[in-house]
Amino acid sequence: MARPKGGDSITPKKGGAKGRALRPRQVYVFTEGEVTEPEYIDLILKKGVPDKPGRTVQHHIANPNAEGKLRKPYRMVQDAVRTLRKVEREAKAAGLKPYRVTGGVEEGDWNWPQVWVLFDRDGHQSIREAMQLAEKEGIRVAYSHPCFELWRLLHYINYTSTFGTEACGDANSRLRSRPGFAATYGRGVRSVSEQESKHVREEQVLSPQGTDGRRYREARKYARAINKRCESSNPNDWDPYTDVWSFVEEGLLLSHY
Repeated sequence: MARPKGGDSITPKKGGAKGRALRPRQVYVFTEGEVTEPEYIDLILKKGVPDKPGRTVQHHIANPNAEGKLRKPYRMVQDAVRTLRKVEREAKAAGLKPYRVTGGVEEGDWNWPQVWVLFDRDGHQSIREAMQLAEKEGIRVAYSHPCFELWRLLHYINYTSTFGTEACGDANSRLRSRPGFAATYGRGVRSVSEQESKHVREEQVLSPQGTDGRRYREARKYARAINKRCESSNPNDWDPYTDVWSFVEEGLLLSHY
């Protein structure tokens, strides 16, 4: 399991505005999964390409040891709100100003902290309420229907069919059946269990050298296309759907990986 990276708070530093500009953005992430999402984040931050040179991220998995009942979407958003208020107070004390982009123009400090929650549709009943609370309180959300495995699957194929309410097992099965997937776990490996497949390997998401993040860019293109097909205002009905790419670019400040 991935552990929080870096310090636990934002502390004042010397150097005035220049010093503040060089400080990494602190990003706190609540994840529904205990293994897959933290491993994915660790991997792409190590191998990914920053969108803007000099802008880096220090991430913290905010709920690494939380039990299952504390990993429900609405509860994670509630916990995320408390974390956001705390880190915002620390950021203000350190001299940072809230960041936003208006009409393509940046205002405030780019490294103003963010708090994200990554969760799935699965069989949860509080998806809409969780998203409404997140929007109200300034929490960023990356949502997948039926689950995070759809985002991983899109690194292999352009999958567009619906799954249903509780079909994460189906998404995982389709992922494990992709040619070459099992071999990423070792030479001669021909199949892996659902539990084993929770561990993310480089070869499952990274692009070949010299292709400028082709694999990521294609997965993002596929994801945006299926998302546009979702006409309902109820996220429970967005099937399939994933906007993990927004977390990659807006939260982790990566161009590709």
